[in-house]
Amino acid sequence: MAAERAVRAELDAAGLTDPALRAAYAGCRALHAEHGRTYYLATRLLPPGRRVDIHALYGFARFADEIVDDPAGAGGGDPHGALDALDRQLEAALAGGPLPDSRPEVVAVAETARRHSLDPQLFRDFMVSMRMDLTVTGYPTDADLAVYVHGSAAVIGLQTLPVLGTVVPRAEAEPHAALLGVAFQMTNFLRDVGEDLDRGRIYLPADELAAFGVDREVLTWSRRTGRADPRVRRALAHLVARTRATYRRADPGIAMLEPVSRACVGAARTLYSKILDEIADAGYDVLTRRVAVPNRRRAAVALPGLARALTVRGRQLARERTGRG
Repeated sequence: MAAERAVRAELDAAGLTDPALRAAYAGCRALHAEHGRTYYLATRLLPPGRRVDIHALYGFARFADEIVDDPAGAGGGDPHGALDALDRQLEAALAGGPLPDSRPEVVAVAETARRHSLDPQLFRDFMVSMRMDLTVTGYPTDADLAVYVHGSAAVIGLQTLPVLGTVVPRAEAEPHAALLGVAFQMTNFLRDVGEDLDRGRIYLPADELAAFGVDREVLTWSRRTGRADPRVRRALAHLVARTRATYRRADPGIAMLEPVSRACVGAARTLYSKILDEIADAGYDVLTRRVAVPNRRRAAVALPGLARALTVRGRQLARERTGRG
C-alpha cells in the first residue's frame, strides 16, 4: 500500500533499522496524521528523513495531552497516575535506558532526543504544563498563562529547531521558534474556547477578558444558549489581533532555518494563521461551532510549498553530486 511504502521510505531515510524503533515511530506518525492535520500536512514538505522526528515529538505530546483531556481513555481513569507513569518512562528513556513497558511514543521521542541532543529540561517543562491541566482551570493574567504556554508550546518550538536545522547560531533562532510555538498554541486556544470550556478550562487571560466585560459566566451562558454576545466578540477580536502580532514577531525565524525546512514551517505558519481568519470570518463565534480551514485553502498553501520544497531539495542534491564528482 502507498501509505506503508511512504512510512518505510521515511524510516529508511532516517537510518532507522531497529524493528521496535521503526514500529514506535510509525505509531507516532499515525497519531500525527489523525490528530494534527494542519501540522502533519506541513511536515510533508520536509525531506523524508526529518519527518520522523517531528512525528515523534508530536506523538509524545499528543499522548500526554490525551491523558489530561480524556482521563477515562488514555489516563485509564487516573490521569495523575498515568502522568506519573509517563514521567518515569520518559526520564528513564532520556537517561538512555527505556523501561520494558515504555510507551512507543516515549521510545520514539527519546531516540529523537538522542539523535538531536535535545535538552531534557524541555521535556520536563512540558510535563509541568501537562500536570497544570489537572488542577488549573483558568489564568488570571497573561503572565500566568505564559507559565503554562512555555511548557505546552514554546518548548515544542525549541525541540523542533535542531531537527529543522538553522543557518545561524541556534541561540539566535530560538526566541523566534518559541514564539511560533506560542502563536500556534494561542490559535488553538482561540479556536477551541467552547471545547475547553466544556472541560472546565479557560486558556485566555481573565483580566483581558474582563476588560471587555467577559468572564466565565458570560462564556458559559453563550456556550449553553448558543447566543452571541458582543462583549465576547470584542474580547476575541482583541486576542486574535494580539496572536497575529505574535506570528509577526516569530516570522524572522523562518529565514534562519535551513532552506529545506523553510517551506514546512512557512506552510504551518500560514495554515495556522488562516484559522484566525476563519474565526474572524465566523464573527468570532467559537462557542457554538469549531472553525476550520477548508481543504481547498489548505491545498492552496501546501501545493506551492511542495513545489518550493522540491526545488530546494533538487538544488541540494545537485550540489552534493557536484561535490562528489
